[in-house]
Formats: sequence, C-alpha cells, structure tokens
Amino acid sequence: MMEKLWGDNYFCTESKKWTTSDVSASGKPLKRNFVQFIMEPIIKLARSIIEGNTEQMDKMMKSVGVALKSDEKEIVGKQLLKIVMSRWLNAADIILEMMVLHLPSPKVA
Repeated sequence: MMEKLWGDNYFCTESKKWTTSDVSASGKPLKRNFVQFIMEPIIKLARSIIEGNTEQMDKMMKSVGVALKSDEKEIVGKQLLKIVMSRWLNAADIILEMMVLHLPSPKVA
C-alpha cells in the first residue's frame, strides 16, 4: 500500500482500479493517492472539530478509533483538536519508529 501512496499514483473510484493516469476513463481529474487517502481525512476531521460539527466529528472519530473521556467531550476548538490528533496520530511514536528504521546506529554513523 505504501508504494501506491507516493508518486504519480491515483485511484479511480469509477473503475475501482489503481492507475498512473491523472484522468479517469470518463475524463474526470483524479487526486493523488496521498491526498485522497491521507490528507483529505485529516483535513476533514480538523475542519469538523474547529467548526463544531459534532455529528461528522463523532462519526469520523469512531471510524478511526479515537474515544474521548467524558470531561473531554465538553472541550471545543483548538484544544479538542490537539487532544484528538495526539491520540490518533501520535507524533512521538512515529518519529521514534522512523529513527529506528532509517537512521544508522551511532557506532556506524
């Protein structure tokens, strides 16, 4: 899946196929896979939190597996966005994993 997310790769929702063409068979422009599957869901969740659209926010948080505690449900705006993003996309764990996988050991470096 990671190979399909980067570069000039697209997913055509009409034909349900991966393609390297940025136009569907019917002539509609396609979005890159990274934008369609990574960026748009993050932006959509962030906008729903900032705008206070609780119905959409709750639906998206349930689908990504983020649950709020009872006292956190009263928080709104940027504070709520920080809580949700830290639970969903924990940057510390991601950075540590990238360092372990891609950086050489101190002895080799």
